[in-house]
Amino acid sequence: MTSQATSIEFTLPLWLHEYMQSCESIISLDDRMAFVIKAAERNVIEGTGGPFAAAIFESDSGKLISLGVNLVTAEQASILHAEMVAITLAQKKLGTYDLGGAGLQQHELVSSTEPCAMCFGAIPWSGLRRVVTGARDEDARQIGFDEGPKPEDWRSELSRRQIEVVTDINRDEARQVLINYRSQGGKIYNSREAG
Repeated sequence: MTSQATSIEFTLPLWLHEYMQSCESIISLDDRMAFVIKAAERNVIEGTGGPFAAAIFESDSGKLISLGVNLVTAEQASILHAEMVAITLAQKKLGTYDLGGAGLQQHELVSSTEPCAMCFGAIPWSGLRRVVTGARDEDARQIGFDEGPKPEDWRSELSRRQIEVVTDINRDEARQVLINYRSQGGKIYNSREAG
Protein backbone atom coordinates (compact mmCIF):
# COMPACT_ATOMS: atom_id res chain seq x y z
CA MET A 1 0.00 0.00 0.00
CA THR A 2 1.30 3.42 -0.96
CA SER A 3 1.01 6.33 1.43
CA GLN A 4 1.98 9.96 1.53
CA ALA A 5 1.65 12.94 3.84
CA THR A 6 -1.87 14.26 4.34
CA SER A 7 -0.76 17.87 4.78
CA ILE A 8 2.14 20.06 3.78
CA GLU A 9 3.70 22.68 6.01
CA PHE A 10 6.95 24.55 6.24
CA THR A 11 8.64 26.38 9.07
CA LEU A 12 9.76 29.97 8.77
CA PRO A 13 13.05 31.03 10.35
CA LEU A 14 12.66 32.28 13.92
CA TRP A 15 14.28 35.63 13.15
CA LEU A 16 11.79 36.44 10.36
CA HIS A 17 8.88 37.39 12.62
CA GLU A 18 11.04 39.74 14.67
CA TYR A 19 12.47 41.33 11.52
CA MET A 20 8.96 41.91 10.13
CA GLN A 21 7.99 43.76 13.30
CA SER A 22 10.45 46.48 12.30
CA CYS A 23 8.19 47.33 9.36
CA GLU A 24 4.54 48.24 9.15
CA SER A 25 4.50 50.18 5.91
CA ILE A 26 7.15 51.58 3.59
CA ILE A 27 6.37 54.32 1.10
CA SER A 28 9.26 54.39 -1.42
CA LEU A 29 10.22 51.51 -3.71
CA ASP A 30 13.89 51.99 -2.81
CA ASP A 31 13.07 51.54 0.88
CA ARG A 32 10.83 48.52 0.22
CA MET A 33 13.65 46.92 -1.75
CA ALA A 34 16.23 47.77 0.94
CA PHE A 35 13.98 46.00 3.50
CA VAL A 36 13.77 42.91 1.26
CA ILE A 37 17.50 42.86 0.46
CA LYS A 38 18.29 43.05 4.19
CA ALA A 39 16.06 39.98 4.71
CA ALA A 40 17.94 38.09 1.96
CA GLU A 41 21.23 39.04 3.60
CA ARG A 42 19.96 37.97 7.02
CA ASN A 43 18.78 34.62 5.62
CA VAL A 44 22.37 33.96 4.56
CA ILE A 45 23.94 35.22 7.80
CA GLU A 46 21.55 33.15 9.94
CA GLY A 47 22.15 30.06 7.80
CA THR A 48 18.42 29.58 7.23
CA GLY A 49 18.40 29.43 3.44
CA GLY A 50 19.51 30.87 0.13
CA PRO A 51 20.33 34.48 -0.77
CA PHE A 52 16.84 35.53 -1.82
CA ALA A 53 13.90 37.33 -0.18
CA ALA A 54 10.57 38.68 -1.38
CA ALA A 55 7.67 40.57 0.13
CA ILE A 56 4.09 41.39 -0.74
CA PHE A 57 3.06 45.00 -0.14
CA GLU A 58 -0.11 46.98 -0.75
CA SER A 59 1.06 49.04 -3.72
CA ASP A 60 -0.46 52.38 -2.70
CA SER A 61 -0.08 52.39 1.09
CA GLY A 62 3.16 50.40 1.29
CA LYS A 63 1.64 48.19 3.99
CA LEU A 64 3.63 44.98 4.41
CA ILE A 65 1.43 41.91 3.94
CA SER A 66 4.01 39.11 3.97
CA LEU A 67 7.74 38.44 3.84
CA GLY A 68 9.29 35.29 2.46
CA VAL A 69 12.84 34.03 2.24
CA ASN A 70 14.30 31.16 0.27
CA LEU A 71 13.82 27.91 2.21
CA VAL A 72 14.77 25.35 -0.46
CA THR A 73 17.63 23.71 1.41
CA ALA A 74 16.30 24.36 4.92
CA GLU A 75 12.98 22.65 4.18
CA GLN A 76 14.15 20.28 1.41
CA ALA A 77 11.49 21.54 -1.00
CA SER A 78 12.42 22.97 -4.40
CA ILE A 79 9.26 25.10 -4.60
CA LEU A 80 10.08 27.16 -1.51
CA HIS A 81 11.62 30.09 -3.34
CA ALA A 82 11.22 33.43 -1.58
CA GLU A 83 8.53 34.61 -4.02
CA MET A 84 6.49 31.43 -3.62
CA VAL A 85 6.72 31.69 0.17
CA ALA A 86 5.70 35.38 0.17
CA ILE A 87 2.79 34.79 -2.21
CA THR A 88 1.53 31.80 -0.21
CA LEU A 89 1.75 33.66 3.10
CA ALA A 90 -0.12 36.66 1.66
CA GLN A 91 -2.86 34.45 0.20
CA LYS A 92 -3.31 32.66 3.52
CA LYS A 93 -3.31 35.93 5.48
CA LEU A 94 -5.89 37.55 3.19
CA GLY A 95 -7.91 34.36 2.76
CA THR A 96 -7.84 34.34 -1.03
CA TYR A 97 -5.83 32.84 -3.87
CA ASP A 98 -6.44 36.04 -5.89
CA LEU A 99 -4.43 38.94 -4.50
CA GLY A 100 -6.01 41.17 -7.15
CA GLY A 101 -9.58 40.20 -6.33
CA ALA A 102 -12.55 42.55 -6.05
CA GLY A 103 -12.54 44.67 -2.93
CA LEU A 104 -8.82 44.24 -2.28
CA GLN A 105 -6.04 46.79 -2.48
CA GLN A 106 -3.63 46.26 -5.37
CA HIS A 107 -0.67 44.16 -4.27
CA GLU A 108 2.90 43.99 -5.49
CA LEU A 109 5.77 41.57 -5.19
CA VAL A 110 9.12 43.10 -4.23
CA SER A 111 11.85 40.54 -4.85
CA SER A 112 15.58 40.80 -4.23
CA THR A 113 16.20 39.06 -7.58
CA GLU A 114 14.19 38.72 -10.79
CA PRO A 115 11.85 35.72 -10.69
CA CYS A 116 13.02 32.35 -11.98
CA ALA A 117 10.86 30.34 -14.40
CA MET A 118 8.73 28.84 -11.60
CA CYS A 119 8.11 32.12 -9.79
CA PHE A 120 7.46 33.92 -13.08
CA GLY A 121 4.72 31.36 -13.79
CA ALA A 122 3.08 31.93 -10.41
CA ILE A 123 2.88 35.71 -10.70
CA PRO A 124 -0.05 36.05 -13.16
CA TRP A 125 -2.07 33.42 -11.29
CA SER A 126 -1.54 35.15 -7.95
CA GLY A 127 -3.37 38.34 -8.87
CA LEU A 128 -0.39 40.62 -8.23
CA ARG A 129 -0.51 43.93 -10.11
CA ARG A 130 3.16 44.94 -9.92
CA VAL A 131 6.54 43.20 -9.70
CA VAL A 132 9.59 45.08 -8.42
CA THR A 133 13.03 43.45 -8.65
CA GLY A 134 16.59 44.15 -7.53
CA ALA A 135 19.28 41.85 -8.95
CA ARG A 136 18.85 40.51 -12.45
CA ASP A 137 18.41 36.95 -13.66
CA GLU A 138 21.93 37.15 -15.09
CA ASP A 139 23.30 38.01 -11.63
CA ALA A 140 21.85 34.80 -10.17
CA ARG A 141 23.07 32.76 -13.14
CA GLN A 142 26.53 34.29 -12.85
CA ILE A 143 27.04 32.71 -9.42
CA GLY A 144 25.70 29.36 -10.64
CA PHE A 145 21.93 29.25 -10.06
CA ASP A 146 19.77 27.73 -12.82
CA GLU A 147 16.87 30.15 -13.30
CA GLY A 148 15.06 27.86 -15.72
CA PRO A 149 13.51 28.44 -19.14
CA LYS A 150 11.89 31.82 -18.56
CA PRO A 151 10.73 33.79 -21.63
CA GLU A 152 13.44 36.11 -22.94
CA ASP A 153 11.09 39.09 -22.74
CA TRP A 154 9.38 38.15 -19.47
CA ARG A 155 8.64 41.80 -18.65
CA SER A 156 6.47 42.19 -21.75
CA GLU A 157 4.67 38.94 -20.97
CA LEU A 158 3.66 40.33 -17.57
CA SER A 159 2.85 43.79 -18.97
CA ARG A 160 0.56 42.14 -21.51
CA ARG A 161 -1.39 40.84 -18.51
CA GLN A 162 -1.59 44.33 -16.97
CA ILE A 163 1.15 43.58 -14.42
CA GLU A 164 3.57 46.48 -14.11
CA VAL A 165 7.25 45.55 -13.92
CA VAL A 166 9.96 47.70 -12.30
CA THR A 167 13.52 46.37 -12.39
CA ASP A 168 17.01 47.22 -11.12
CA ILE A 169 15.88 48.83 -7.84
CA ASN A 170 19.01 48.78 -5.62
CA ARG A 171 20.50 46.25 -8.05
CA ASP A 172 24.07 46.65 -6.82
CA GLU A 173 23.10 45.92 -3.21
CA ALA A 174 20.99 42.92 -4.22
CA ARG A 175 23.73 41.54 -6.44
CA GLN A 176 26.23 41.91 -3.58
CA VAL A 177 24.15 39.55 -1.41
CA LEU A 178 24.46 36.92 -4.16
CA ILE A 179 28.19 37.48 -4.53
CA ASN A 180 28.73 37.29 -0.76
CA TYR A 181 26.71 34.07 -0.55
CA ARG A 182 28.87 32.46 -3.22
CA SER A 183 32.17 33.71 -1.76
CA GLN A 184 31.20 32.37 1.70
CA GLY A 185 30.67 28.90 0.22
CA GLY A 186 26.86 29.01 0.12
CA LYS A 187 25.28 25.98 -1.53
CA ILE A 188 24.35 26.61 -5.15
CA TYR A 189 21.48 24.18 -5.52
CA ASN A 190 20.17 23.07 -8.88
CA SER A 191 18.39 19.92 -9.99
CA ARG A 192 21.70 18.40 -11.07
CA GLU A 193 25.06 19.24 -9.59
CA ALA A 194 27.70 20.24 -12.13
CA GLY A 195 30.02 17.35 -12.66
